[in-house]
Amino acid sequence: MAATLIAVIICLGAGALYWLFMSPWSQVFGRYPWRVRTDKKVVALTFDDGPNEPYTSQIADFLADKQVKATFFQVGTCIERYPDTTKRLYADGHDIGNHSVHHRFSDYLKHPVYMQEITENQEIIFRHIGKRPALFRSPWLWRQPWLIRSLRAQSLQPVSGRFCHSLEVFQPSGERIARAALKKVRPGSIIIFHDGFDSKTGDRSQTVKAVKITVNSLLQQGYKCVPISELLGVPAYQNGQ
Repeated sequence: MAATLIAVIICLGAGALYWLFMSPWSQVFGRYPWRVRTDKKVVALTFDDGPNEPYTSQIADFLADKQVKATFFQVGTCIERYPDTTKRLYADGHDIGNHSVHHRFSDYLKHPVYMQEITENQEIIFRHIGKRPALFRSPWLWRQPWLIRSLRAQSLQPVSGRFCHSLEVFQPSGERIARAALKKVRPGSIIIFHDGFDSKTGDRSQTVKAVKITVNSLLQQGYKCVPISELLGVPAYQNGQ
């Protein structure tokens, strides 16, 4: 009985810590929006950890064909690997957001290190598109008081959201990913897909398939897919741009 009780306490504690520091819904340390309240059928589709070819361009081709705008939270090392992809996404009218340089969890436990990750990626993005993002998403949606304060000081808007599928990293079928994503959509939702894998390359073919199914279904339901800047009513880039 004692061992069972200890296990229950450990599980509850771990769940509480996850909710506090990493869940989409936690607002304990400051505003970190995961949706907006609206009656309009609008949804923001977002993509983390890219660019990652050929998958990011496959998603971009499809979105262009459907005249859909999205938001890509990009990793600096991946931008340096595929700079033309980032330029193409920006030219297509998608929002480009900051998702750190290396996408390492340990970096966000140390104040000087995570600020360097953020500011360095601002400059990487500026070098390639001529704009510094006003939108930021931390790896794994990690947040704590010092990070939120630092983002405010840098005029960065943190953005959370709901993951399309809890096991997307393992690439279940595109149909499964899409079904899970569609169940989470409500007016004002922010949905997170991954076109990359941390700061690495990786197969995202099932995510590409899921995006196509999801977008087609949303459009049939009368939803409008918008970038985060439009959903939140904030600039996509600093200096009001």
